[in-house]
Amino acid sequence: MLVEYRITGRGTADIAASVEAGVASGALPPGSLLPPMRELAGELGVNPNTVAAAYRTLRERGVIETDGRRGSRVRPRPSTTPRDALRMVVPAGVRDIAEGNPDVSLLPALDAALAAAARRYARAPSLYGADPVAPDLARLARADFDADAVPPGPVAVTSGALDAMERVLVAHLRPGDAVAVEDPGWGGSLDLVPALGLRVLPVAVDDDGPRADAVARALAAGARALVVTSRAQNPTGAAVSAERAGELRELLARHPGVLLIEDDHGHGIVDLPLHPLSGVTGHWALIRSTAKAYGPDLRLAVLTGDAVTLDRVRGRQRLGPGWVSRLLQHAVVELWTSNAVDRAAVARAYGERRDALVEALRERGVRAHGRSGLNVWVPVADETVVITRLLAAGWAVAAGAIFRVEAGPGVRLTVSQLGISEVPGLADAVAAAVRTGVAGGRND
Repeated sequence: MLVEYRITGRGTADIAASVEAGVASGALPPGSLLPPMRELAGELGVNPNTVAAAYRTLRERGVIETDGRRGSRVRPRPSTTPRDALRMVVPAGVRDIAEGNPDVSLLPALDAALAAAARRYARAPSLYGADPVAPDLARLARADFDADAVPPGPVAVTSGALDAMERVLVAHLRPGDAVAVEDPGWGGSLDLVPALGLRVLPVAVDDDGPRADAVARALAAGARALVVTSRAQNPTGAAVSAERAGELRELLARHPGVLLIEDDHGHGIVDLPLHPLSGVTGHWALIRSTAKAYGPDLRLAVLTGDAVTLDRVRGRQRLGPGWVSRLLQHAVVELWTSNAVDRAAVARAYGERRDALVEALRERGVRAHGRSGLNVWVPVADETVVITRLLAAGWAVAAGAIFRVEAGPGVRLTVSQLGISEVPGLADAVAAAVRTGVAGGRND
């Protein structure tokens, strides 16, 4: 829609600031169509290159999006408003199953690992010029990748999975490029893509991962990259099955120029096997974070990929933070080599809670998804109604709006803090709320 708002300015920064002021004030609401660059340049009496630079700045800030000949529009929600801002304040006395955090009792103590890393540092301090990846960490990570049939490739270390994802996207894509992203999917990636000036192409998900037909449509629509969660998908718990992996690999083989990013979100907390897609396209990366199994505050992820991608990631990293603290890297090595986490026991603990809740909901006529990981996704007709009813019943759940673009409404329930004895009561509350919030009393 065209909106009567006068954009002003003579320089790139002033023009961009004028558009941002219009967005902030509401004078340029979401979906507003901006003037063509040459037209605006004529109105302002400036060179079209100046307007082009201003629009590029706005794309990179996530304020606008450009779709070829359709022009540039104000994004539905500027990237400076993260999806986390949609989270509610949980009232006192309400059971919070909205956070998405792991069970602290299943995380290892870090004191011994950090102390071992400090002793190692005392013997051989890490200084400028050293390899940014601790050799022991690279060796262990690569052995883990090999065990799961991930194609050969170098190893890099980043400050978490989202940091890795950003670096891989920036290594190959430019503002305006389209990225196929799971829908519903991780709010972090749904925010990151537009924040980089890229366009989100939503891809429908079922229990076995991204649907092949949805991926095919996104690729046909010009997606330059595809982001896939291998296991424990947030929020649905989807895990890429062997059959689905075969379908997606066959599809990707016909698009060798597409950048593939796999986020193995369930590494260390699920017992389902990994079915990697990597290696089919020319450029790819597979990411594993330590957050869910070893603690979110470690802020460390390992990734592998094709040589060009990893070289670009590591090269750009050198010009920024340089490297991830080798103290943290050595602490992770200590955690891995000491078997500080019993992965099978952790997977079993989460699986028992998740499966019990999904089954209890099924028995009450409520459709729910939760094949792996920490979360259960319940499709609903009206998120506000269901969330309000559950709050009144003493339960706080996450709004599906945090995780979706075009997908239908739903709510996410995190099982990590849930006791088995609490499952029947929660299932009763969800069933009552869903029946109230679904026209005709059905959950479909």
